[in-house]
Amino acid sequence: MPRLSKLSRSVADRVVLVTGAASGMGRATAYVLADEGALVGIVDRDPEGLEKVAAELRGAGTRVHAVVADVSEREAPAAAAAEIREALGPIDALVNNAGVSIHIPFTDDGFEDAWATTLAVNLTAHTRFVRAALPDLQRNGDGRIVNIASTEGLGATAGIAPYTSSKHGVIGLTRSLAVELGKSGVTVNCICPGPIDTGMTARIPDGDKAVFARRRTALRRYGDPEEVAHATVSLLLPAASYITGATLVVDGGLTIRNG
Repeated sequence: MPRLSKLSRSVADRVVLVTGAASGMGRATAYVLADEGALVGIVDRDPEGLEKVAAELRGAGTRVHAVVADVSEREAPAAAAAEIREALGPIDALVNNAGVSIHIPFTDDGFEDAWATTLAVNLTAHTRFVRAALPDLQRNGDGRIVNIASTEGLGATAGIAPYTSSKHGVIGLTRSLAVELGKSGVTVNCICPGPIDTGMTARIPDGDKAVFARRRTALRRYGDPEEVAHATVSLLLPAASYITGATLVVDGGLTIRNG
């Protein structure tokens, strides 16, 4: 039976670079991409976690290349992108997922160090990876960029000003790049996860998570990293060609619930 539609919903054989891929949403995104036939380049500063993910991807028959790197270092994004390009081919899509959250009061003596570290990982590294991958992304007029922000980019929580500010910045960066890169066919979108079970939220007691989820989310639960990953991959599809500058909230109804 012939297809009735023209646009592809497959990422098979496309090269996708995912940062922060050793755990959480980055790892889940790499797994979903692998299941869909993509060639996956993964980057993280955790060598043990990254190798575990790479081994599991290879075991599933995926072509994968892992790069251990601290994305906050100035030259790391360009070096990682070059290494992945050499191993897998030109980069078709980029997922800027790496992030850190440091809980620190605004008046604390260590605030400026926390600010510098957070912005370097959560925002500046995003720009460097985009710049490093951009010639590849523009070559066919169908490159895809997805930046992972947070519902903190839509509001604020006390005690994490560096994180909240960085995520507002990710949304702004996404919109700016969508406008600037649109003429080349590259789409730039943003995911805003809400309460998700990841290493970043692991320090929160399970009981407190349950109470928060029941009170604040429409679905009354924390999300699973794979639920975010599927939303991310949907924006990487060739068929997502007219979606750019968008902010997709994946939060179980956190931001729409009044009571």
